[in-house]
Amino acid sequence: MHGLDPRLLATLEAVVRHGSFSAAARELGYSPPAVSQQIAELERRAGLRVLERRPVRATPAGEVLLGAEQGVRSALAAASAELGAMRAGTAGRIRLGAFASAATGIVPQALARLHAAYPHVQVSLSQLEPEAGYNRLKRGDMDLALSYDYDLALSYDYDFIPVPPPRMLRRTLVARDPVVAVVPARHRLADREVIDLASLASETWIAAPEAALRLELLSQMADTPGFQARLQYEGDDFNTVLGFVAAGLCVAVMPRLALPRTHTQVVARPLAEPQLTRFIYAVRIDTRHTPRAVLDLEEMLTAQALAALS
Repeated sequence: MHGLDPRLLATLEAVVRHGSFSAAARELGYSPPAVSQQIAELERRAGLRVLERRPVRATPAGEVLLGAEQGVRSALAAASAELGAMRAGTAGRIRLGAFASAATGIVPQALARLHAAYPHVQVSLSQLEPEAGYNRLKRGDMDLALSYDYDLALSYDYDFIPVPPPRMLRRTLVARDPVVAVVPARHRLADREVIDLASLASETWIAAPEAALRLELLSQMADTPGFQARLQYEGDDFNTVLGFVAAGLCVAVMPRLALPRTHTQVVARPLAEPQLTRFIYAVRIDTRHTPRAVLDLEEMLTAQALAALS
């Protein structure tokens, strides 16, 4: 293949990510015919089709080129971050990503400390789940992200096997966030110090896979049937789930960071064995030089996470 052009690769990545020529054109500032011409030129240079048109998706040759595009973008992002750090030592702008409960329970206090130390640094925050945060970091669209995974001695559930971060990213453990049972304040088990998950099997549960643990996993953890949902919630707002629990409509299991300290109508109790822990990480591009403000924000996020979970 001759004349591998990073601009053509970027167009291919945008088309595949959006699944649409027109959406890619809007993002890139081109006309749809111009995007089509660039893909045609890329295919001419490759000598192979790089896209299936209906539906829009990468061919095997396209996947090879997407890998090359990701490598180029990651390398440029790392170089840009290092050059910025070498020029100034501090960052004028930080793009931060965080999952929902961290955005609520960790980020505000840490940003208040950052503003006091770096009053001229601007911060933008995006609420993102781990995979989306990794992708934004690799593309150079983000400077720092809070991520997580779970540790559970249950090999049957792939989602809870900790996985290493993608190549070129540095991941630092910030805090351990225990998963707890959440019941109404007047619940029959509210006065226990520890709750055996099996004792909740027959309770009314809420199915909220984006804000609480999946019920099929709880059944496997407890090694008992039950865990039937009467309520269904499609969303990632923990406060909505807590509202249902506080009203006595259900029980739930969720990370402790998701629970506000001032909530008086629900009770959170540690789980008996098997216990489940969510590990919270700070993730950034792995470079030799990082802006001082980014490093300090990472430390501030760590301190706030430890304080929130103490």
